[in-house]
Amino acid sequence: MLLIPAIDLKDGHCVRLKQGDMDQATVFSDAPAEMARHWLKQGARRLHLVDLNGAFAGKPVNEAAVKAILQAVREYAEETDTEEVPVQLGGGIRDLDTIERYLNDGLSYIIIGTAAVKSPGFLADACAAFPGQIIVGIDAKDGKVATDGWSKLSGHDVIDLAQKFEGYGVEAIIYTDIGRDGMMGGVNIEATVKLAQAVSIPVIASGGVHVLADVEALCAVQDEGISGVICGRSIYEGTLDLLSAQDRADELSGEFDNEEDLT
Repeated sequence: MLLIPAIDLKDGHCVRLKQGDMDQATVFSDAPAEMARHWLKQGARRLHLVDLNGAFAGKPVNEAAVKAILQAVREYAEETDTEEVPVQLGGGIRDLDTIERYLNDGLSYIIIGTAAVKSPGFLADACAAFPGQIIVGIDAKDGKVATDGWSKLSGHDVIDLAQKFEGYGVEAIIYTDIGRDGMMGGVNIEATVKLAQAVSIPVIASGGVHVLADVEALCAVQDEGISGVICGRSIYEGTLDLLSAQDRADELSGEFDNEEDLT
């Protein structure tokens, strides 16, 4: 079970939102690259970036901050004589040129969310053009998929859409229960397991992680296909310690190799 620190970018700052509400943003750092370095020092094996402005604008907005984070990741690897950790990014990615540019900048994975729902042909093209590097983000409430930075609730069923995307060749699915994201009320284990059982690709849980017990609960069901969990507010506010929580997850699950965690 891989714990993945989230770095959510808004106006160049590192923030956390409550239930995706841009008006309920807590700024945790004015220097996202330094925040990335902090998580690397805490043993992070992967980083999860979200361009929040981009998710609403439909185009990259925080690209400068993303590049700064990638540079920090490279420098940390050089300083510590270790491999660079993979970095994944979502938010406002709507065309193949943007994907190619970001991958050339050093990102390992691109997360496609709203565009996957609204333009499934684009997702299929992305999977064909960049095999093994496309992750789909499914944000949902009460079993229905949300789009446009969670501002719109579609009529699509989560499992039906996930199975369709699996057929396109996506590398993994990030499943976020938007009713729990940023609320630290615990992961929606039942819904996440239900999704993981319905597909054969890895599922990464997101939304609601609060304390170590939440991580332990996910480890208990990881055999269903849940390979990781994205941690946000909990590690920023200190209700969950990333280093000790990853150690506990390794103890329960067996240690994961950096590039084999979710594949």
